[in-house]
Amino acid sequence: MHNGLFRLLGTGPRAAARQAGVLLGLAGLLALLGTASDPGHADRLVLVAICDFALAAVALLPWWSRARPNAPAWLALPSFAVLGLSTWSFGGSASGTGPFLVLIYVWAALHFPRWILLAYAVPATLAYLAPLVLTDQPPLVLSSALVLMPVAITVALLIEAQARHLRHERERLARVEQWRSAMMSTLAHDVRTPLATVRVVLEELAAEADPPVAQLVDAALRQTARITGLAEGLLDAQRIDRDGRLQLDLREYPARTLVKETLTHVRSTDAPVTVDVDDAQTLHVDRQRFEQILVNLLTNAMRYGAPPVEVRVTRGDGHDRLEVRDHGPGIPDHLRERLFQQFAVGGPQGIGLGLWIVRQLAEAHGGQASAEARDPGVAMVVTFPSSGSPREHRDT
Repeated sequence: MHNGLFRLLGTGPRAAARQAGVLLGLAGLLALLGTASDPGHADRLVLVAICDFALAAVALLPWWSRARPNAPAWLALPSFAVLGLSTWSFGGSASGTGPFLVLIYVWAALHFPRWILLAYAVPATLAYLAPLVLTDQPPLVLSSALVLMPVAITVALLIEAQARHLRHERERLARVEQWRSAMMSTLAHDVRTPLATVRVVLEELAAEADPPVAQLVDAALRQTARITGLAEGLLDAQRIDRDGRLQLDLREYPARTLVKETLTHVRSTDAPVTVDVDDAQTLHVDRQRFEQILVNLLTNAMRYGAPPVEVRVTRGDGHDRLEVRDHGPGIPDHLRERLFQQFAVGGPQGIGLGLWIVRQLAEAHGGQASAEARDPGVAMVVTFPSSGSPREHRDT
């Protein structure tokens, strides 16, 4: 259902032709229904319906995808002729012709440049007036074209201008997104390359250093690993944008050990972290991705919240729950709803990717990420399916 709808919508010659096919099919159906209200002209209305359905069939042919962008505009010319035939079939009544003529103009305005809309003026006017003249309609009826055609053309030009503006905006946003993706990829790669050299040097120093110096080198190594993780996070963001899913290495781990080891990557002197995890608690997760989730949540709590920061892991009905709570001022309800969106809370202290990556990684596990109000503070909650529970790997 949704796939069919999305194939109908969009831009390009195939979408334009398909939309024309829908309009023509509707016109043919209404012509058939008209035979019940006007049986005296049933043969003419059946002819109109056959013409509409034939044009609809042509519009729905797959070869339009290989046509030039403006090629489907030719479908309007026979459509105008069929509208004229419809007016003649109803004995000169244009009550149905006028609305469909405007619909054709609206359809054309969504897909084609303004010069095509202006070029339609002559054939559209002839299609409207010719059957009225042939059926000897009074001048008052003929003069309705002086109202209908300017209205149809004006509406079409306004729609065309708006559609053109939206297309230009979409192209601009596509260029911005392409630049952003290239920047993130370049930054991540350029950061990882020198970090690898730094890491090798630090490891050599750690092997020969005295204990006091070795502790400092060990701290530097942890932070080097942290920066590497941030670079990999940027690459993750790029991969999520491009591919929509991540491959996970899911295994069973002791939850307390995972949390404790992750804390070694976080500087917590200004905001002490308390851990409330049962020794028997386990998590069925990708280790690297779980560490990335927890580090992002802890960093967010220390940056925007207030101490103490608490980490809890509990087991519920078919899922495990990771909760990182701070005791800060909290988050307003309207912001909490969009907190895990991309670039939702960027600012001087960050670019707003951390919580978005958390949500993507949680959903890749088959879980969810959310923010819950506390008094005081806020709790960032991530759920994971427990071992043996069904997992729904979703496209992100």
